[in-house]
Amino acid sequence: MTRPLIAIPARFAATTSALRYAAEVNARALLEAVWRAGGEPVGIHPVDTDVARRLTRFDGVVLPGGGDLSPHRYGAAAAHRSVYDVDDLQDAFDLEVARRTLESGLPLLAVCRGLQVVNVALGGTLEQDMGGPELEHRHVVHPVEIRRGTLLEQTMGVEKAEASCYHHQRVDLPGRGLDITARAADGTVEALELPGARGWFTAVQWHPEDTAHEDPAQQRLFDALVQAAHDGR
Repeated sequence: MTRPLIAIPARFAATTSALRYAAEVNARALLEAVWRAGGEPVGIHPVDTDVARRLTRFDGVVLPGGGDLSPHRYGAAAAHRSVYDVDDLQDAFDLEVARRTLESGLPLLAVCRGLQVVNVALGGTLEQDMGGPELEHRHVVHPVEIRRGTLLEQTMGVEKAEASCYHHQRVDLPGRGLDITARAADGTVEALELPGARGWFTAVQWHPEDTAHEDPAQQRLFDALVQAAHDGR
């Protein structure tokens, strides 16, 4: 049986030692989590043309983590000084991937920046900075409370998860139709889903790939995505 093809938008990197020059990359842990689930992870080049057509060859999509979205994408007049790694082409491509994937019903798992991309694609806004280093969720693992009866709870099989986080921004206003399905103790939105979505979809603010190799609840997010991709072929 051939593995379902899972599209993962590549991330621009200014330098990579092995390749000498600028490159397009994705986190190895993310690719390995998709592979363990039975999927074939495929990096796709960020060019915001013919996105809908390009996605037709795939069975599912992961929107991965990365740098910040440009604040103008969600109506902010100016950028906070902490905003980093903004790339207009990356933003345009990721937003179009989010819109087209949700429209088509392809299974979609959105991770960290990916959650923020989906939120903005559906008209939501972001808090540009959570209040400085003492308040941001960088290099931390903390519990998140998952709402009962949600797709997230059904998928992970738990009501509380240990989430590996790396972000200094968070959801402010949720986008159209999105439900909040998990929060951190400080109130940070940690997960979103879209009731009535055409296909399997959930979004998490943390990085499940960080601990998926040792935490079955985190790996189940990738397992469910790949299963939905297989079922939709």
